[in-house]
Amino acid sequence: MERGDRARVPTKARTWPTRAATRVGALASLGAFWGASFWPALSDRLRAWVRAEAGPGRLLPFVPVAFGAGIALYFAAAHEPVAWVVCLAAGTFSVAAFLLRRNRAFPLALLIAAFAAGFATVSLKAQRIAHPVLAKPVPAATLKGFVETREERERTDRFVLRVTEMETAGRAPTLERVRLSVRKGTAPAVGSFVSLKARLQPPLSPLRPGSYDFGRDLYFQGIAASGFALGAITALDPPGDGGWRLRYTAIMQGLRDAIDARIRMSLGGDQRAIATALLTGRRDAISTPVNDAMFVSGLGHVLSISGYHMAVVAGVVFFAVRALLALIPALTVIFPIKKVAAAAALAAAAFYLLLSGAEVATQRSFLMTAVVLIAVMVDRRAITFRTLAIAALVVLLIAPEALVHPSFQMSFAATLGLVALVQIGMPALFATPDSSTTARAALWGGREIMMLALASLVAGLATTPYAAFHFHRVTPYGVISNLLAMPVVSVMVMPAGLLGLAAMPFGLDGVFWRIMEVGIDWMMIVALWVATLPGAIGKIAAFGSGPLLLASLGIILLGLLRTPLRYGGLIIMMVATGWALLTPQPDILIAGDGRQVALRGADGRLRVMQSGADHFRLKEWLAADADSRAADAASLREGVSCDADGCVAALADGALVALSFRADGVADDCARATLVIALAQPPPDCAARLISAELLKDSGALALWRNRGGDGGFVIEAARPKRLDRPWSPAPAEASANDPSQPRTPRPALVDATPAPQDQDADD
Repeated sequence: MERGDRARVPTKARTWPTRAATRVGALASLGAFWGASFWPALSDRLRAWVRAEAGPGRLLPFVPVAFGAGIALYFAAAHEPVAWVVCLAAGTFSVAAFLLRRNRAFPLALLIAAFAAGFATVSLKAQRIAHPVLAKPVPAATLKGFVETREERERTDRFVLRVTEMETAGRAPTLERVRLSVRKGTAPAVGSFVSLKARLQPPLSPLRPGSYDFGRDLYFQGIAASGFALGAITALDPPGDGGWRLRYTAIMQGLRDAIDARIRMSLGGDQRAIATALLTGRRDAISTPVNDAMFVSGLGHVLSISGYHMAVVAGVVFFAVRALLALIPALTVIFPIKKVAAAAALAAAAFYLLLSGAEVATQRSFLMTAVVLIAVMVDRRAITFRTLAIAALVVLLIAPEALVHPSFQMSFAATLGLVALVQIGMPALFATPDSSTTARAALWGGREIMMLALASLVAGLATTPYAAFHFHRVTPYGVISNLLAMPVVSVMVMPAGLLGLAAMPFGLDGVFWRIMEVGIDWMMIVALWVATLPGAIGKIAAFGSGPLLLASLGIILLGLLRTPLRYGGLIIMMVATGWALLTPQPDILIAGDGRQVALRGADGRLRVMQSGADHFRLKEWLAADADSRAADAASLREGVSCDADGCVAALADGALVALSFRADGVADDCARATLVIALAQPPPDCAARLISAELLKDSGALALWRNRGGDGGFVIEAARPKRLDRPWSPAPAEASANDPSQPRTPRPALVDATPAPQDQDADD
């Protein structure tokens, strides 16, 4: 026993140092690997991925990204850049990129040159279309001009007038184009020369800081003011033909009207409006409940002619022409019927582009469709990221202002996701180890349904940041609604519409409109049902452009990169999501005219003080606050006390905010309230924080945050910052007026086109 004990003791003594040495050695080896092997290996791997991403053919998709970034920087500027300076810079960077074309720095030089070219392109576009913008309301103006466009809306009609003569009582700039609303059914024909009286308003400024700038949108359309026609519209003999553009517009508008008239003979209500929207792009006559249900359910993309519609038109024509030619066996031997069918499909797509009004999304989809069809004609691969890059560059060169429009952003984001799905996901999904006929027959239906579901999911996810930013909503059930409705739209609605167009000259189109009606009824049933599901209206509170730009970067990296570096896009998108969700909402919103004030009460919801009612503005404020209440909800007035002099309500901390209508009540409000919005002249010794009408006139709408910094004051953000001076939003000191046109005697009135008060909705 003693020997055994003595034998065991030394064994334990010898074992312990050995284990310790082993652990220490393992840790030392791990540290050595971490310091000497891991980081160098990771660095080598990252360099290899970067080299792969910068390989031949991988640079082109990033060129429109850099080009668009330059355009975005232009719109972020506080004042207009000097055109010759930006053009010189763009030329210099372009020459440098050319000289470095064989250098390793060429990719970076090319992207910098594209960035500068984008900035220069939009700067030159703004200078080329420069025109005065109405700065102050004009109660009555006598206008003469040509009618360029006409829109049918739910309650009113609207048209754009190219002004040739303008007469006002006071000083006002001579405007080039104005957009006017009239009673439903009284808008003059496109191409006609008319005289009328109108009440004009400046283009609608942002309804709150950071919201969409309608004035910028109208500026690039050449529209200087909006308003309502007063009294009658008189048709006159034109002083000229108006130019070839007007003649073309009149022809296309006449064709759209003829199509709508034929559809109207068979269909009515929303069915007729949706059928017209699918074929001509005129979607303003759709009723508000159905229109909202379509967008809430995720089917709103059907109403905007884009890649899906263009693909269906081109596809139907391609297969129809090819099938007809294949009926003649001799042609299949001596004639390239596939290429002829592609040429016919390209012609049909071009006609559809012109018929639908050639909006940005339609331009993009036509360009991509054209590249695909031309690739078929020259026996090349078509659906690639290069196709998307070329389409984006062409659209941005023609209309660089489209970059900041939600249509462009959502259209290209969805298409990028779908192209990535086709290039990456589809080969993996359709790869099957068993190529037997039985296996293919068994898997075909399931894979097609899977692809449709994946396409809906990918497109929905790609457009979510933009829908949340611009419209403050998401569509959680978009996949369900698209799976239920899109097959019917693809197989029944769109083909029947194309056949109806082809049968119109022969008077045989009625049956095809009724077939369209059946499919549209089903689509409306799906949209209305999905819109009533719990949580269907996914409200998202407003956030700034920072999270949107970050999310866009994540989408671009995830879609364009091919190495594992692309997963960095997911990380960036998650950061952008957290940033957006954590954005603090303002405690007070003040309209640009001071007549509406929304403040956050103790329950965290907005209360409204107002003089008059602007439901359009209030709906935007509620949507931006992720508030589902209607603009006329009684709860919006809870805790608000009003009399003839003004209104007063309390913030969450009990501080009073007053809206003073008249000078008699301003002094009392200054003594009691923490913040006073004074529409009348305030006293010089007002103790409260004062927001005057003069301040609002210069700054536009205001957003205020309470207690930021702990001093009990307010942090204020203006829709029109103090140093902002852009052509569509000139600085107050420069919102000057040119000499008015010489007075002219109007002709007798013929048609009373004044909208009824309930029809004078916001000019959105």
